[in-house]
Amino acid sequence: MPPERRENLRAARTAVLHNLTDTVFDVLVIGGGITGAGTARDAAMRGLSVAMVEKDDFASGTSSRSSRLIHGGIRYLEHGQVHMVRESSRERAILLEIAPHLVQRLRFTWPVYRGARVPRWKLSLGLSVYDRLAGYSKLWHHEKLDARGILENEPFLNPKELTGGASYFDASTDDARLTLANVLSAREYGAEAANYVRAIKINPGKPNGVRVRDELTSIEFEIRARSVVDATGPWASEARTQKSKGTHIALDRKLVNNRDALTVLSPVDGRVMFILPSGSFTIVGTTDSWTAESPDDVHASPGEIDYLLRSARASFPEHYLSPDHVTSAWAGLRPLVASSTRGNPSAVSREHRITRDRSGTISVSGGKMTTYRSMASEICDEVQRALRSGKSPSTTADEMLAGEERASDLKDMIQEDPFLGETLIPEHQATRAEVRYAASRELAVTIGDILIRRTRVAFETADHGKVAAGIVADELSSLFTWSKNEKSDQLRRYDAEANRIFGIGPSTA
Repeated sequence: MPPERRENLRAARTAVLHNLTDTVFDVLVIGGGITGAGTARDAAMRGLSVAMVEKDDFASGTSSRSSRLIHGGIRYLEHGQVHMVRESSRERAILLEIAPHLVQRLRFTWPVYRGARVPRWKLSLGLSVYDRLAGYSKLWHHEKLDARGILENEPFLNPKELTGGASYFDASTDDARLTLANVLSAREYGAEAANYVRAIKINPGKPNGVRVRDELTSIEFEIRARSVVDATGPWASEARTQKSKGTHIALDRKLVNNRDALTVLSPVDGRVMFILPSGSFTIVGTTDSWTAESPDDVHASPGEIDYLLRSARASFPEHYLSPDHVTSAWAGLRPLVASSTRGNPSAVSREHRITRDRSGTISVSGGKMTTYRSMASEICDEVQRALRSGKSPSTTADEMLAGEERASDLKDMIQEDPFLGETLIPEHQATRAEVRYAASRELAVTIGDILIRRTRVAFETADHGKVAAGIVADELSSLFTWSKNEKSDQLRRYDAEANRIFGIGPSTA
């Protein structure tokens, strides 16, 4: 890469930080997960001047540790939350239209065994309601299956006492990249978005002054905005949220041999769970339990991993799945709306709540990835009320999300320089081109940004990308002209981040 291009990469972040201090914004969004990113995009598309800051990387928390599903929420029917299913189904349809490069239709098989908590008749009734609420054509409707039909879909599924079941459709996504697409789309409409900028203190006033710190340089400065949105998810006040923990594991798909996605009932406690295809891997999840763990230090526990393995073994018993077969395990926290009572977290509504405090800060709690767009629309309606600027409608359902050109751009890069087509490591398909693209076009500034959130190398390798980290460090060192000490610091930082996300915490079983 030419020296002047490297200089441009170094200068780009500096320019964003300068713009954050040089403008009085209509709205400052604190938090770069899916809710904050979606809010920034919606507000910018309404013509508001927008700033967004995230203390780590975009999608570095819950928004990169989900089940990676955009789903209508069939399990909500069991709890009578019909309105949630209707909203989720509508949002799924919208995302399939505006982000076909990130959201794809996915077939699920739901096997039913003798004595199951959800018998075949109840499943069929629920899926019929699900079809009606989704409003899709017959191509999307569920299909009732006998035991033979289930095994034709999933030949390696446990046949013992299998009575039948059904197949139906939902959708899958790359959660981190969906979040990033919203950030990039917001920037296309003029928003200033910076990762690794931590909000320290909100100083009420007209406008508000929010003290922030650039975590890469430790420099503090102030951002002025006429309104502030707190979209910090599980980092928000405990008075507004209660945290539920969700853990997933990744297994070599050859050990499970699932063809598509499955919805199963755990033999441990009867909870609805998913067994999901993810390239050459199978994702099993999720758990759902109350936790007091910090969102900065949340881990999968041995008990949670054992729970997921027991559930997977019951469905696919050919290989006795053990902890040694787990390629990676991770956990995230769901920021559910706070309640005075605590029942089964799986039964707690995934609805959201938007509030405005005395200082004028607008806060959001609850919600889920599938409905982030409609939630962001409501937040921006509240922003416009706070600004008394008159309400302009949300248009985020009508325009494609950013990133559709990425595949062709990478192809062009590799054609121009075949060296960039080399994979970082033999066991994963991520290339050097993706590293350079992430740094120059996708706001990546650290090794973890690339291996954990712009690609899935960390999730899909047994060492969580630690070998690949050296190659990425070489590339980024060249792009950002890191010194030898800076490069060593970045490698240490990645090692700590990978251990923090993928390390095994104390048992909570």
